[in-house]
Amino acid sequence: MLIRWTCALAAALLAGGAAACSSAADTAPPVATPTVTLNKTAPAIGTPVEITYRFDVAADAPSVAEEYWVFAHFLDSDGELMWTDDHPPPTPVREWKPGSTVEYTRPMFVPKFPYVGQARIQVGLFAPASGERLPLAGRTEGQRAYDVAMFDMRLESDAYLMVFTDGWHETEAPPDDNAREWQWSKGRATLGFRNPQRDARLYLQVDQPVAAVPPQRVELRIGETVIDSFTLNPGGSDLRRLTIPAAQLGTGETVDLTLVVDKTFVPAHVPALKSGDARELGIRVFRAFVEPS
Repeated sequence: MLIRWTCALAAALLAGGAAACSSAADTAPPVATPTVTLNKTAPAIGTPVEITYRFDVAADAPSVAEEYWVFAHFLDSDGELMWTDDHPPPTPVREWKPGSTVEYTRPMFVPKFPYVGQARIQVGLFAPASGERLPLAGRTEGQRAYDVAMFDMRLESDAYLMVFTDGWHETEAPPDDNAREWQWSKGRATLGFRNPQRDARLYLQVDQPVAAVPPQRVELRIGETVIDSFTLNPGGSDLRRLTIPAAQLGTGETVDLTLVVDKTFVPAHVPALKSGDARELGIRVFRAFVEPS
């Protein structure tokens, strides 16, 4: 359900819990000037996008001792919150130097949200412990949330979406979040996609939410060729990004990508889970996408 961006609700619903709305201007000196750029001006719903966050730290920026995170709010044309990308910056804010520039890129999938049209991004810095927000330079409607970018959301395209074929359990989703869904793999599972007939960029978003399972070794294969391998620790998540050379994709119209997990588990056999689920589970896959690179 969309959340109306109002002063009354913002403190309770938005990350950082800023102080109540006020018509008074924010006279505190800004810590930095934020900017955000996307590698796509009109990403389709369900597709990956690379978001670059940049903070030009003020020459007279004061030092801070508390831990601060970046909040990023994605709003529709009516100012309603659609989703967030709150995260700790790679360089902690307490280590930012006056006059320096902090810049980094984060990949994300545009959630399967029921909206098409212009969207905007607001960012800020907040302390998870206290909820305090730092002053920044830029346009704001209050609560130290600053407008930094706009983009267009397009309808989902199936041109290069991957199809979950063999070795998967049914799609699941939390009851309170229709924009988030996943499928559990078995020990060996296959994804199919149309061959772009040139080098391609693969995105795969996975996690292992069960703390009682041992670390899992995961391989991605095309035929007998291992194109990627990684370890997924219990409670961990990963967004894999890799370039697949055209030669590895072959010459067929479609490509089968096999995901192999070395250790599976049955929830009913794990006493700590107290579950009756008798399925063989590998890892959870949230999004899988390939596009020409």
